This record gives sequence, C-alpha cells and structure tokens, in this order.
Amino acid sequence: MKIYKPTTLLLAVLFISLPAISCTTAIISGKYTPDGRPVLWKHRDTDHLNNRLVYFEDGTYPYIGLVNSDDLQGTMVWAGTNRAGFAIMNAALYDVNLDDTSEIEGREGYVMKQALQQCATLADFEQMLRDMDKPLGVASSFGVMDAQGGAAYYEVDNHDFVKYDVNDSKLAPHGYIIRTNFSYRGKKDQGHGYIRYQNASDLFDMADAAGGLDVGTILQEFSRSTYHSLLNKDYEKVALQSDRHPHFIHAGDMIIRHSSASAVVIHGVKEGESPEFTTMWTLLGYPMTTVACPLWVEGGGSLPDLLTGNDLGKAPLCEKALQLKKRVFPIERGSGPDYMNLTALYNSSHTGITQQLRPVEDQIMKTTGEKLSLWRRQGIDRKKIQDHYQWLDNHLSMHYERLFGL
Repeated sequence: MKIYKPTTLLLAVLFISLPAISCTTAIISGKYTPDGRPVLWKHRDTDHLNNRLVYFEDGTYPYIGLVNSDDLQGTMVWAGTNRAGFAIMNAALYDVNLDDTSEIEGREGYVMKQALQQCATLADFEQMLRDMDKPLGVASSFGVMDAQGGAAYYEVDNHDFVKYDVNDSKLAPHGYIIRTNFSYRGKKDQGHGYIRYQNASDLFDMADAAGGLDVGTILQEFSRSTYHSLLNKDYEKVALQSDRHPHFIHAGDMIIRHSSASAVVIHGVKEGESPEFTTMWTLLGYPMTTVACPLWVEGGGSLPDLLTGNDLGKAPLCEKALQLKKRVFPIERGSGPDYMNLTALYNSSHTGITQQLRPVEDQIMKTTGEKLSLWRRQGIDRKKIQDHYQWLDNHLSMHYERLFGL
C-alpha cells in the first residue's frame, strides 16, 4: 500500500482542483464559415460562477467585456470585442512555465483588457506582447481575431509566444483550431482538458461535414453538449428517452459541467465590412439555464439591464440561471457537484429547463438575425440597437417569470 505524506497529499489535492479554472475554445476562419465571417468561441469554466457584461471607455477603443461579478472595478476581462472589430478570449495552460520561478501569475484578464483597450489588429496584439514587461505572469492560449480577416491562437508563457494562424491551411485544414488546457509545445501529458478537446473535435468535425458549422450551432449545441467522446455517448439522447427523475450522470469531462460559468461566441465581419457589425453573443450564467443574448459596441454603454451588474455587480440574468442551476446540481456536499441531474434539463415529457428555454432563445436568434440582415443593408445606429436591447430585456423577463416564476 502506498503511503502519502501530508505535503504530497496536499499537492495532489491542489493539482486535482486546477481544471476548475479551465475552458473549451475554438476559432473558425471566415474562409470556412457559411456566411464568410470568422467566429471565436469561449466556453468558460471557472471558480467565478457569477459573471456580468460591461461596456468600457477607458482605452483607445470602446469595448464590451465579460467580467467576474465581484470585480466591481472591471480590472480584468475574460472575453470581449472592441469598436475596431478586434476580439479576444483565452484558455488557461497547465503545461508551460513549469520550471519558471517567477511569482507573478494570473494576469490573463489584465492582458485581455489591455488588448481590447489598444489593439485593432493581430499585429497590434503581437507588438503589445513584445513590449510588455517580462515575466508576463500568464500561461494561456489567447484566441484573437480582427476585422481584416485575421484569426489566430497565441500560446503565451511568461517570456514568449507562438502563433497558430487559423487561416493557414497546413495548421487548420478544415478552417478551425480548437484549444482546451494543454499547449502544442508544453511538456507532454502535463496539461488538462484532453477528453474535452476530443469532445469538441468530434462535434466540430460532424458539424463541418454537414455544413452546419455556424454561430447558432456553436451557441445552442456545443456549449450545452453532453457528448462524451471516451464513452462514445451523448447523454442528451439518453435523457430524451427517459422520464426518470432524477437521472444523475458524472459531468466532469464533458464540455458542459458544474464549473461552466458562461459562454461567448463573437461573430466577426467579412473583409471590407464595417467592424460595427461585430456581434458578441453571450450565454451569461450556466449555459444550460440561460439564453444567448447579442451585444454590439456600436450600441454604447446602455447594455440590456439583465446582463449588467447591480450595486453588488450581479447581473439579473446570471442570477436567474444560477437559481435554476441548483435543480441541475442539487448535491452540494463531497463530490456532489460533479453529478448532473440530466432529466432536470431534458426528458421525454419535454419539461426540462433547457427544453423550455429553447423556444425563447430561438426567437432571439431569429429576430436578431432578421435585424442584422436589415442593418447590413440600411446601416446600423445606436437607437436601433437600444430598441433591440429593450425588446430583449422585456422578452427575457416575461418568459423567465412565465416559465419559472423568476
């Protein structure tokens, strides 16, 4: 029998807890999407489960960012886009900086905020990384795109970075690159998210083969996926054939799990198209119990009330999603949060939370798509966006009250 010393056991516990601060991400080149516009996706896993959206005017470019609710000053941003059409997100890496003795770490949110403040192109971001003081205090894959068609991942450690161009057919033969929490140049098998990476790869490959790799599929399917590649099973299909309550599954290696705090899909623009049409779709709060909402920097600082923070920094839509999430993860003690009550989301009676919210979200996707098509022909302005925000607030408030009394 192996005996662990207390210090060794503590290190093991700390190591096991690290993947909670993880993400599943992807970038799709505009050369390969159905509408010719690039797409950036971040499915956020973190210990900060309460998030909000903030409009900033503290840099060269105004920008919208996803922020932790307890970060009342908005000092860090975890995904966002600016008026120039520059967008950025990240996924933590656990297999770089392993031999680095620097005590500076956890600065990814600061780097992304600075990038949104001052960058318009991938070249600007690269120069910013070169100019910043070292060590950077980061271990991350930054996903970046701009309004000139640029799209790339940057694996960044304390002292250097490597670029992976999504428009390079040798690196991305199908037009997309997926990243979780291991690098392509770090120490072998020291990262995390290998099963999630395969989950996402299978989903992307199947959607690409069917010609359905678009914003709606990523938002509504991938960020809620219960597919497990290692077990070759999609638990949503299992749930749809069952009405057993509860029906628990272990969700630790799926894309959607207890630590999933939000998801962002940034829909870019074609080359030559105005960056003002860059659309930031966000699943604010637990993705299974919230709905996708669109934002535009051109809309200014009055974001939908449900997406912005109150005096405590908490966004009402995120709060509603977290309340519903308790039905999905009702066991709090021990390893209970690893176990998802699947039939609270999907069941044969079609009374699951996600099932009931899907028509609400479908209407948002449809209405927004119609407005964007019109705006691209006739022009976009702040009033049109603000009117859409007001409709969005009313639509969501009415249906969360009707369906769940929230």
